[in-house]
Amino acid sequence: MSLIKLHDKEFKPFLKEEEIQLAVKRIAGEIAADFKDEVPIFVGVLNGAFMFIADLLKHYPYPSEVSFVKLASYRGLTSTGIVETLLEVPENIEGRSVIIVEDIIDTGRTLKELVHLFSNTNVKEFKVASLFYKSEVYNGEYPIDYIGLEIPNKFIVGYGLDYKEQGRNLRNVYQLNNTKMINIVLFGKPGAGKGTQASFLKNEHNLKHISTGDVFRYNIKNKTDLGKLAQEYMDNGDLVPDEVTIKMLRDEVEKNPDAKGFIFDGFPRTVAQAEALDNLLESKDMEIHATIALDANDEILIERLLARGKDSGRTDDQDEDKIRNRFEEYNLKTAPLRSFYESQGKFFSVNGIGEIEEVTNRLGEVISSLEVSG
Repeated sequence: MSLIKLHDKEFKPFLKEEEIQLAVKRIAGEIAADFKDEVPIFVGVLNGAFMFIADLLKHYPYPSEVSFVKLASYRGLTSTGIVETLLEVPENIEGRSVIIVEDIIDTGRTLKELVHLFSNTNVKEFKVASLFYKSEVYNGEYPIDYIGLEIPNKFIVGYGLDYKEQGRNLRNVYQLNNTKMINIVLFGKPGAGKGTQASFLKNEHNLKHISTGDVFRYNIKNKTDLGKLAQEYMDNGDLVPDEVTIKMLRDEVEKNPDAKGFIFDGFPRTVAQAEALDNLLESKDMEIHATIALDANDEILIERLLARGKDSGRTDDQDEDKIRNRFEEYNLKTAPLRSFYESQGKFFSVNGIGEIEEVTNRLGEVISSLEVSG
């Protein structure tokens, strides 16, 4: 087995065909022991499970039937978080035992939709079989009855699994070859161009920009469990606890296994938050490699913000005293963080004044200097 390339990504060997077939045969034996006295219906989840269910049925020694459903939550390397039902539950399952056959279970979003689909039918019972299982990211909401191979949270292709529809036909399984990962925290006073620079950096270096403000708005707007929890605190006039924010950030990291790193924007703002972020990344075998502060003269930034305020209508950009108060708050909050990251040798200061391209090049030089392997 050697490296392969699908579209723009490289994948390295992960599991051999022989290991996969042993797991498939074992699952077939476990199901046969449970259902030898009846004729179950195997329901494969397309497209990914087509190879698994084909081999599973070859090893199944008793009468059975097969059907399919189709759901989708992935686009490329990442899960959209929205599960669509593309092919409905078969009609001939009333009073029957059903084995749902999944290629892989990771976050559990697709499984949740499957459970809801079959809960609304009159089946005798249904059980779930998954060839691959990512225990570290599965939410544990529903039991998985038959598991082939437990694997780490890596993006894989082969044996039915794809990257942009390629790779499904591979007999072996490969994992995404991330040779380099860079995670940075980006600081900057209001008007320093942090958002603009983050947009350029994420495209240039294939980094995922995680803005805490955007993450909060997404969770609250979409009424996720974490969004509803955060809304409760805000409705009561309380600050949202760091642990809720960290869980939101964890979800964002887990949704982007293809990223070569992350830009954290708006978090951390305290040393306690910086320590919590370090703990989160450490649990994923990751770390912050650099914190970069966009430095700029206060008077220049004030001119920028006042000009911006005329166009945007933002009242906090139209009052010089309010702007200076925001600068003072920034200084107070970031001073301890600067010391925290300087003690780790991870703090960098970049001149934020100049043409956008010039500032981008300065930031790029810092990132290129980070000799990090993932």
